[in-house]
Amino acid sequence: MPDTLVYRDTPPALLPLFAKALLPKKGLSGADITLPQLCAELLCAHTAGDNLSQYERACGFRPGNHIPMTWPHILAFPLHLKLLTEKAFPLPLLGLVHLRNTITQHRPIGVGETLKLDVCLGNQERTSRGIEFGMITNASSAGTVVWEETSTMLFRQPRAQAGTASNTAPPPLEHYPNTTEIDAPESTGRRYAKVSGDRNPIHMHALSARAFGFPRAIAHGMWSKAHVLATLEQQSGWRPGPVRVSCQFKKPLFLPGTAQLNWRTGKAGLDYQLLNARADAPHLSGQVEWL
Repeated sequence: MPDTLVYRDTPPALLPLFAKALLPKKGLSGADITLPQLCAELLCAHTAGDNLSQYERACGFRPGNHIPMTWPHILAFPLHLKLLTEKAFPLPLLGLVHLRNTITQHRPIGVGETLKLDVCLGNQERTSRGIEFGMITNASSAGTVVWEETSTMLFRQPRAQAGTASNTAPPPLEHYPNTTEIDAPESTGRRYAKVSGDRNPIHMHALSARAFGFPRAIAHGMWSKAHVLATLEQQSGWRPGPVRVSCQFKKPLFLPGTAQLNWRTGKAGLDYQLLNARADAPHLSGQVEWL
């Protein structure tokens, strides 16, 4: 059985967890790494408040009677950070890469609803790029799961390959019929960090990002996904009901910067991609699937 950390109505404080994230991890031994079965629960997560309004402004959502479908991710972030900084978790937090994110909303969640949040580590897999695993989050209301999320993370640890790696060119980039410009000011990372709690240095300032090998700060992946969804709600005519939204994170969006949101609508949902300013490479791509 997994070890479960339980919080009643106050999530773990972020500042001590960020301090723990800076501590080195010892004893990494390649293929021998097995992630522990760790879980955390927040019994009463409150969906309304000033932070929600600030989040809507930072991501471009219009206020309404229902929360943005990415908002429970923010409510669960302290639980995510708690598990990733546990002594039993063997990987360094600052070495993790967010590869993919899938959110399933079984019904719109009302502003002011109280949710129970459950987060567990799972789906560990060894790939050619390293160790992949999932942060699996469920949100329940009155005993029924109304929202689910899997964030797939990567710890880079590529295996030695025999022979020469294939240099197969990627397939041509398909362009969809609808396009609108996305603007990401230099302050985007700090505004999002203020309401999300995610203060990774690569998102905050150019100076701190350079310490980690980036020429400028980069936008949070989940800000990009949220801003894409907010824009699609306003420009595509989509109004979230029961829906699944998947996203694959690709090239970083440097701040300040502009991008092009490109999408098409079909009977089953939407295909979308956030392209760079030249529209020749994706920052992210994904699908919206009606349920």
